[in-house]
Amino acid sequence: MQQSAVPELAHAQTRPIHWVATATAVAGVMALSSLLQPDSATAAQPQAGRPGSKAAHAVAAPGTAGVAFPLTCGPVKAVVRKKATGDLDGDGRPETVAVVHCDAPMGTPPDGVYVLTRAKDGTPRVVATLTDPKAGDTVSDLAVRDGAVFATLLGYSSKDVPRCCPDVTDHAEWQWKNGSFARSTSAGTHSV
Repeated sequence: MQQSAVPELAHAQTRPIHWVATATAVAGVMALSSLLQPDSATAAQPQAGRPGSKAAHAVAAPGTAGVAFPLTCGPVKAVVRKKATGDLDGDGRPETVAVVHCDAPMGTPPDGVYVLTRAKDGTPRVVATLTDPKAGDTVSDLAVRDGAVFATLLGYSSKDVPRCCPDVTDHAEWQWKNGSFARSTSAGTHSV
């Protein structure tokens, strides 16, 4: 008689007592885990009711629905293509920056970049035009960071360049200074 390379193990065959022991162990672990729960989390909560705190003045950024943008579109309507929000003037209330153009059926309509705030009655209103559509630029990127507006403007080097294919890229930044938005242009302005 030949011996096998692996001797039979006495415990290799399961019996009903093994299943009962396993089920009892699992039930014990589950019962113990329900008793040993961690304490509830206690995060520092903003003190919204405290006078003088920024949380006491927290309001939502103005929306763009129903806003009359200073844009003449004729028979088509104005369309908000992009928007970004943030506190631009340091008053603790966010403003909205909107990229808007006329919903032209053909071509690449130029964009206007507008800053919206809330009027005293809570309705959104346009308070500044950062880029006028008359300049002919389109906006490919828009962001609000650290109280400044950043945009990538695509434009044209001459009237001979087709409107489909802008050949100038301008990286612009606007910041609120002395009661108005001051524009600075990065050194990254270049032709495409």
